[in-house]
Amino acid sequence: MTVVETTELPAVLLQTESSGKIRPVLLEPDLPDQTFRTSRPDIVGPDVPDKPFPIKLSGPVQHGFGRGSKDLGCPTANLPDESLPPMIAAAQTGVYYGYAQVTPPEGPSSTLPVRDTCVLPMVMSFGWNPFYKNERMTVEIHLLHEFASDFYGYNMKSMVLGYIRPELQYTSREALIEDIEFDKKVALKSLARPGYEVYMTDPFFTAQQL
Repeated sequence: MTVVETTELPAVLLQTESSGKIRPVLLEPDLPDQTFRTSRPDIVGPDVPDKPFPIKLSGPVQHGFGRGSKDLGCPTANLPDESLPPMIAAAQTGVYYGYAQVTPPEGPSSTLPVRDTCVLPMVMSFGWNPFYKNERMTVEIHLLHEFASDFYGYNMKSMVLGYIRPELQYTSREALIEDIEFDKKVALKSLARPGYEVYMTDPFFTAQQL
């Protein structure tokens, strides 16, 4: 087993299976203390993305656990497991920010208006979501935008540009919701810098047909 540590991101354990495949294993996350929760900056990261960013993810939007909207007031789009390797290879678990775009699959016409298929700011959870004791790693993306309808099965491209904070083991849902709301503010403020805004027009994203 190998522990990868960094001064900026939390440690993660990589376990080598008998087949030789490396599998990420959950390390017990820290409990948030009052100092952390009262001293968080509202802008994070350098003025331009630094390595390992940008990290590009893509895949069809899948049904998740169904708790983002119901429990947390924060609907998320889940990407399939096949979309995770770029994050697993380059980053540790935690909360991130960047841009994402939803596009209709080939064939059927889109039921989403053009404004819903723009490149949009997003905040993303990458890991095991310890409050819910997930047994497998997930990528859950919350786009900071009100959509006209669901978009399960649509394609999503996501460009991760920065790190907000580690995963934390919350003792109450209210504390988790409070930090999620602050994460959204951090994402918007951090992206509102010229060095980040340029990525909205990156060729990775699909040009809109107006």
